[in-house]
Amino acid sequence: MTLADIGAAQVTRAIEEFDRLGRRAFLELYGFGPSRTYRLVVDGRSYDSKAVVGAAHGFLPGLRPLKPSEFSGGLDHAVKVLTDLGFRVERSSAVGTGIDAEQLVERIAKLRVASTAGGPRLYQPITLLWAIGRALRGESRLLSWEETAAALRELLTSHGLRGERPRPDYPVLALRRAGLWSLEEHTGEVPSAHGDAALLRWFAEQRPTGGLAEPVHALVAASGQARVAVIEAIVDRFFDGVDEVPLLTEVGLYEDSVADDADHGGPLTDDPALDADDGPVDPVVTAARYEKWCAAVERREAREGLRDGVRYRERTVRDPVRSGLARQAVLARCDGRCENPGCQGQPDDVTDRWKPLLEVDHVVELAAGGRDHPSRMVALCPNCHAVKTRGRSRERLREVLLEVALERHLRGPGRA
Repeated sequence: MTLADIGAAQVTRAIEEFDRLGRRAFLELYGFGPSRTYRLVVDGRSYDSKAVVGAAHGFLPGLRPLKPSEFSGGLDHAVKVLTDLGFRVERSSAVGTGIDAEQLVERIAKLRVASTAGGPRLYQPITLLWAIGRALRGESRLLSWEETAAALRELLTSHGLRGERPRPDYPVLALRRAGLWSLEEHTGEVPSAHGDAALLRWFAEQRPTGGLAEPVHALVAASGQARVAVIEAIVDRFFDGVDEVPLLTEVGLYEDSVADDADHGGPLTDDPALDADDGPVDPVVTAARYEKWCAAVERREAREGLRDGVRYRERTVRDPVRSGLARQAVLARCDGRCENPGCQGQPDDVTDRWKPLLEVDHVVELAAGGRDHPSRMVALCPNCHAVKTRGRSRERLREVLLEVALERHLRGPGRA
């Protein structure tokens, strides 16, 4: 049997299993990563189209689910199966061309917000960070008003430290006015973010779906660099004197993956040239990105009380956002090769996304006084990483790698 043998009944069973297990468990069960290019939409809910088709194949009599590497999620394969069966599939990446990270940061800087003696109110930043966390996890852009209101009430109650009321209608309407939020499936004119009973009545009667505006959602879902730039802009403007870590943790943004670009979940073809995420990258662009990542790392160090990597006030040792930024910088710098000058040859094999088998590591562990900074981190193949971690020559190797990390950092990517 082939993909063409999959019917609506098998797809429906896969969707039901997706709903029962939850997105993360479903993807882990079948070995897929988030699929953010094409999304299956059923009754307003969004599903990973390729993963659903792979699982649906396992509901055919006598057959097993398909692995990500066994078929394509593109228009001629998984998407065609679903659309031929009458299902709706959206191409989410197509809407991502309307705004870039710098423009989004500018919009955040211009948000109109009320202030108190302690600083700007946190209605809008809390709402934005919650929605960005959902985009990072590949969740549906649009959510029912009931689900949105319940989630935001809880966050505003827990993290509204400047007198914010648990009123999600205020920030949603304000963000819509700023062009960052959309409300759909309603009739008539949307009210402004003023008043009280009238706003509550409008949302109770209309019950709109809503979420980040399409271009904004596509950008922060796909680009790790844009996601971090936006988080940094929000924190810099709104959280002076307030610890943002508890909120970032609760909404799922205080983790290494926040700086990662979207992964579509396995190779689409057997050809690495066709399956590459991007075309060749201009060395000048790579160097500029490296500098931006390093600057963002250093800004987070300054915010957390570090000067030149030395802590002068106590705080959490590990910052996964900073670590994720530093990791991306090192991967851009290493040009896909192990940075141990004594490497005997990294494996020729690659990951499912045709990426080199490399692990970014702190030369000196954080607990031992190391630093989340590219000047103190290196990209190593699995063999060299094992030697550095538990080899008999590890102490000498660490001395060499410290010199290499600093030299590579000062030289920057793409420079001989």
